[in-house]
Amino acid sequence: MTVPSWPSPFGVRTRLVASSALMLFTELALIRWTGSNVVHLSYFSNFVLLGSFLGIGIGVLRSGRAKRLPYYSPIMLGLLVLVIAWKPVTVNRGTSSSVIYFTSLNTTGPPTWVILPIIFVAAAVVLAGPAELVGRCFSELPRLTAYRFDLIGSLAGIVAFTGLSFLGAPPVWWGLIVTIMFGVLMIPRSSGTGRKLVATGLSAAMVLAPLLVMLGVLFHESTKADNSWSPYYKVQTKQYTFEGVPLLTITVNGVPHQQAIPADARLQWEPQYGLPYERATTGKTPKNVLIIGAGSGSDVAIALKKGATHVDAVEIDPRIRDLGKQLNPDRPYQDPRVTSHIDDGRAFLSRTDKKYDMILLALPDSLTLVNGASSLRLESYLFTKQAFESARDHLNPGGAFAMYNYYRETWLIDRLASTAQEAFGHKPCVDKIGDGLQQAVVTVGLTEQDQTCAAEWPGPAAITPPPATDNRPFLYLFTDRIPSLYLITLGLVLVAGLIGVGIAGGGSSYRRMRPYADLFLLGAGFMLLETKSITGFALLFGTTWVVNAIVFAGVLVAVLAAVEVTRRFKTPPVKVMFAVLFGGLALSWVFPDSWLLGMPVGLRALVAVLIAFTPIFAANVIFAKRFTDTADGTASFGANLLGAMLGGCLEYAALIIGFHGLLIIAALLYAGAFLLTPKIRAVVRS
Repeated sequence: MTVPSWPSPFGVRTRLVASSALMLFTELALIRWTGSNVVHLSYFSNFVLLGSFLGIGIGVLRSGRAKRLPYYSPIMLGLLVLVIAWKPVTVNRGTSSSVIYFTSLNTTGPPTWVILPIIFVAAAVVLAGPAELVGRCFSELPRLTAYRFDLIGSLAGIVAFTGLSFLGAPPVWWGLIVTIMFGVLMIPRSSGTGRKLVATGLSAAMVLAPLLVMLGVLFHESTKADNSWSPYYKVQTKQYTFEGVPLLTITVNGVPHQQAIPADARLQWEPQYGLPYERATTGKTPKNVLIIGAGSGSDVAIALKKGATHVDAVEIDPRIRDLGKQLNPDRPYQDPRVTSHIDDGRAFLSRTDKKYDMILLALPDSLTLVNGASSLRLESYLFTKQAFESARDHLNPGGAFAMYNYYRETWLIDRLASTAQEAFGHKPCVDKIGDGLQQAVVTVGLTEQDQTCAAEWPGPAAITPPPATDNRPFLYLFTDRIPSLYLITLGLVLVAGLIGVGIAGGGSSYRRMRPYADLFLLGAGFMLLETKSITGFALLFGTTWVVNAIVFAGVLVAVLAAVEVTRRFKTPPVKVMFAVLFGGLALSWVFPDSWLLGMPVGLRALVAVLIAFTPIFAANVIFAKRFTDTADGTASFGANLLGAMLGGCLEYAALIIGFHGLLIIAALLYAGAFLLTPKIRAVVRS
């Protein structure tokens, strides 16, 4: 079978770097953009990731048998953007008996069972194109050389997208980069006459026409006056007046998120926002206040109105904080008594020695998941028993800790109150506001004498789940099982994967991959190690996008280091590297993240890197040695990528056994890979 010649004039190494960069950049952009327009993906960001892994695996497997360039990829990308822009899912507040979604009351746009399969399939088709380009390069280079340049390209894709996130670039810039890269890699250079020029024109039309449609949609979205982009959300603002009072509404990813209201009006209309100061004062005014989830500044303005002499305002999203600076009617961030911090609240507490008269969690519901970590939300580590204990340790004598939000479920209020009771050793004050959304204020003094309750909280109902912990920080999960919604979704993902691989490979995919079952398990185990690293570093250093990007890049650097060591030096036998791998897993098990939290930040970072990246490095030395020895490079690499897809599904086991328990599953997967690994001959330097 003749594979079409590559239209790009660049050498194979340059093409491989560019194709890999395009692949990872497109994956990250899809996760961000679809999540900003389909609110269901605020809680299923891993869904796009799993579709991407499937598409990448299929693309690599197809690369050796494709008769033409993957024009289907830009066409599908243009269609996907057009469909979502036509029918966005802008609001959703769904509940089930086992998990809570904090979004809005109604849904506009297609239902979950329609839009999620469309996005999953589309993501797979879109990513299959760049992966096919990558796979073609693999067939032209020695194994480890190809893998090396693939990793370099992936790092370039991460760096490029991270840079755009830092600059707050709107999605039209993401689309422009993707368009340019597709054009460079897939449009032939104009040469010759007649039939060749016609072929060139057709190729250009198939690539550019759908991408120009995509750019038009993204340009329209990016240039709307009220739209802006943070590293986490699409942010929309609206200013108006109500009964003569100026108001600012902030919507993120299509969901109403915050209202900046003057403090006097807020306390008049919703006096519950002043309750923490009434419950905690015991005759004195909190002077030094820490507000986590400061947002656009309304809670900061209330603290100042209540007499605070200094407020540390911690907000994770720089764009929302900046909007508060510019548009909040009270201008609290301009007050000299306020110091603002762009940081994760838990990480801020772990790094400061300051003590406060009051620590307040002010409606910190993020509406988004941490990329690459199933079910871990930006605020997950704020509501664990260990987080409440950290807040307790940062209170001055006579101080108090408080939180408020629209909790929607009585069991959730009871769960938070019982967490406070366990952390502080006595019952908190619990004030429930009588509406369907069940707003509540939970306030707990450092001692029982440091709080004044309107009535004694009767204690949690019998059905109340135990407090969330750093190992299992799933506050909104009622059950101790994986919710049926997740199980059904993941089951359908796996079935789609089996069917897709079978169709794409023309019936030979599974036969070609059968000898590489060990590489399949290595891919699944690696995905769990990556998830454990992301969640661990999120706890130790914050769930910010910066930490997340650094960890992603760090994982790729560790993998690249493993490849370079394998290429340049005589590495120990595979059995020895498996021993190092299992030793690293044991080290992670013996020294959990909670142990690292007690260390100074510098030492914590050093030890965390050593513990997290030792097994990652060893696992990838094993992969590199095995990959070099394979007879079918695309099939072996495709098997590894599809294994990563299985690992992405297995991540959800953390809902039952916690993130620490993923180490056990990873160890079992690696044990299976060890048993299935054939005897490897000497590694060929390449």
